[in-house]
Amino acid sequence: MTGLVSRFALIAVLALSACDDKPPAKPAPANTVQKSAPPVVAASPAPAAANSPLAQAINAATLDPAATDPDAHRNLLVRIQTLLDRAHFSPGVIDGRDGTNLTLAIKAFQGSRNLTADGQITKALVDTLVAGDGGQVLVDYQITPKDVAGPFSPPIPKDDYEAMAKLPAMDYQNPLEMLAERFHMDEALLQALNPGVNFGVAGTTIVVAAAGADTLDRKVDRIEIDKALGQVRAFDKEGVELAVYPATVGSTERPAPSGEWAVRTLAPRPTYTYDPSRLTFGKPKAKLTIKAGPNNPVGSTWIDLTKDTYGIHGTPDPKLVNKRASHGCVRLTNWDAAELGSAVNKGAKVIFMGAEARSS
Repeated sequence: MTGLVSRFALIAVLALSACDDKPPAKPAPANTVQKSAPPVVAASPAPAAANSPLAQAINAATLDPAATDPDAHRNLLVRIQTLLDRAHFSPGVIDGRDGTNLTLAIKAFQGSRNLTADGQITKALVDTLVAGDGGQVLVDYQITPKDVAGPFSPPIPKDDYEAMAKLPAMDYQNPLEMLAERFHMDEALLQALNPGVNFGVAGTTIVVAAAGADTLDRKVDRIEIDKALGQVRAFDKEGVELAVYPATVGSTERPAPSGEWAVRTLAPRPTYTYDPSRLTFGKPKAKLTIKAGPNNPVGSTWIDLTKDTYGIHGTPDPKLVNKRASHGCVRLTNWDAAELGSAVNKGAKVIFMGAEARSS
């Protein structure tokens, strides 16, 4: 292990022992950054379109205000969610369902394109998304031997820290979970698009979302964390909004900090330290270290902040982002945390604003 990686790991171990500190009394500053035109999102390359009739229907889904078919609505939502994901206005998991995260993503995208920012699905929204990126949203993918080779970790209750600490790594539990996360999808949607498929068989062709690459084309110099909305917004040095992500940010019982801090460093594949002397949740009596992996309690990426023990990180439960409280830190999906981490500058400003609306 190199000295740099060792330093990252040490930072992660130290930082992840809390996340439930009380915030300082200083209130969050108002947002004074001027909105600028967002970077142009290049259309995705055209991979081979999926062959199934269901996938073709989703790829061609359009808005029909008179439609009452729930499947048609689901198809349109999958298309919209995937296009938003590729435009870096993350809806969280692509699941074909209405919800707060989708509404927030739509509203942010609308505001960036000078549309009426009401979070509603309109013809103008669909037309603007498709005009910016007309690529297929569902494509065929052949499961590889590497996909099914593992290693995979056994299922463990999310609050059983002692059992987690005994594992050599917090890996995916099965190929279905791994593939769903790779393509930014909810497992239930991946199964619905591929009825009867055994995801553990190499050579099987499945339908997946053509999700966006987990990278940004500019460096992030400023991050806004909106505690009331449950949203993280990333800006470049010119104040251009690069990406918007749904987030779980603290709770009324364990609030996140307030005010302005900064990014200290990035720790990919962080370990997690459970320290009962500093934490107010869980049952273990002794200090435990949980190994790295996507099912680690803080996911696969840790963005360390200058507020000690606090960070922006991933999660083993992407479908719960912005739906359950956290212990004070800022929780994103693993892929959104990786995308933000890949582009953030050391020293980037991190501004917490608003107040938590969710109870623990």
